Amino acid sequence: MEQDQYILRRFSEKDGQQEAFQLLVRTYQERMYSIVRKMVIDHDDADDVMQEAFVKVWRNLEKFKGSSQLYTWLYRIATNEALRFLEKKKKRFFLPLGDANQALATKVDQAPSLDGDEIQRRLQKALLQLPDKQRLVFNLKYFEDLKYDAIAEITGTSVGGLKASYHLAVKKIEALLQLETI
Repeated sequence: MEQDQYILRRFSEKDGQQEAFQLLVRTYQERMYSIVRKMVIDHDDADDVMQEAFVKVWRNLEKFKGSSQLYTWLYRIATNEALRFLEKKKKRFFLPLGDANQALATKVDQAPSLDGDEIQRRLQKALLQLPDKQRLVFNLKYFEDLKYDAIAEITGTSVGGLKASYHLAVKKIEALLQLETI
């Protein structure tokens, strides 16, 4: 991407780092926030995760080698921060997985962005029944419409493993949604 090259070039120049970082944030913040919000559910939590992710990006952008696309590198940082956040939250409150998922499901019920959209609410609750990494793979493939190669770069997982994980996630979600309609 031409804009990515500009961002990286400007960031390598000491007088251009602020401009480059602001452009990076403007370009990718919304997309990154979307995937983080689907993982942590709560808006305030998503903002906290995004802040941590962008701090890491700022500290490490000069180390970016270009062996992957900039957006996959950014997604990797953001999704790792989201997974780390969820793990810390479970440990901090000594929550068993089921209780943590129930707490997130309650937040889904209270999310104003899902008002009146019962199908979306049911899907989000079904997604909370998946292990975090499987939910991440589903979100990246289904909602973000990323190719398996890009998801592999983001998650550090093989394409074959991702396909299997996505297939299992779809089957689990279908089964959960069918149970809910019975």
